[in-house]
Amino acid sequence: MAVDFVAAPGVAPQDRFAYFWNQQGEWVEEPNRRRGGESGVQRVVSPNGRLLYVKRQTGHTYRSWLHPFGRPTVLRERDAIEGLRQLRVNVPKLVFCGAERDADKQWRALLVTAALDGFVEMDNWYAAGGRERHGEAVHDRLLEELAANLSRMHLGRWQHSCLYIKHIFVRVSGDGPDEKVEVALLDLEKCRRRWTAQSAAQHDLQQLRRHSSFNDTDWLKLVYFYEHAFGSAIKGLR
Repeated sequence: MAVDFVAAPGVAPQDRFAYFWNQQGEWVEEPNRRRGGESGVQRVVSPNGRLLYVKRQTGHTYRSWLHPFGRPTVLRERDAIEGLRQLRVNVPKLVFCGAERDADKQWRALLVTAALDGFVEMDNWYAAGGRERHGEAVHDRLLEELAANLSRMHLGRWQHSCLYIKHIFVRVSGDGPDEKVEVALLDLEKCRRRWTAQSAAQHDLQQLRRHSSFNDTDWLKLVYFYEHAFGSAIKGLR
């Protein structure tokens, strides 16, 4: 598992779970009860000034044919992050992930990721006037970059499974010909492999259509970019 421990200098490997478990910060997602336990996310600043997001779970598990007795959902999210990074899909960088049972045999689990510096939710980028400020050419590049990331994910047979526009983050930096357009995908807790790329693509894109603010023109442009990158048409997107 490729992880980055720079945020915890001098902490022995066997002590890293306790180190991150004891970190406290502002709740950005208050703990809520589901899946037989609790899960929430805190924003934490590491000793070296690095901004981290710590997903903290107690008894929060999923079941599958491979794990009929339950497995912490952060471990599935870790697998997705690592799998998508290998496919060159832009996702948060993994700092630490671990799970252990407490004295009562209940799962405690952590997923620590680095903040996506300079990225904002796509809808917030629109609301702040990003499209008007940067122009239509940059907006087209943003849609093309989103399509490219989604197609790489789906061609690897990964399905996001919760692809709402609030889980798409964007960053536009630089000026003029040096302007850089980036897109990142977040909230990968429900991400899973599908038997075919087509099934993953169809599920996610239809879900995104229902849970996004794209107008018809922008949606058709996104579909055009996506199908060009994916290599074939996806039924039901128009």
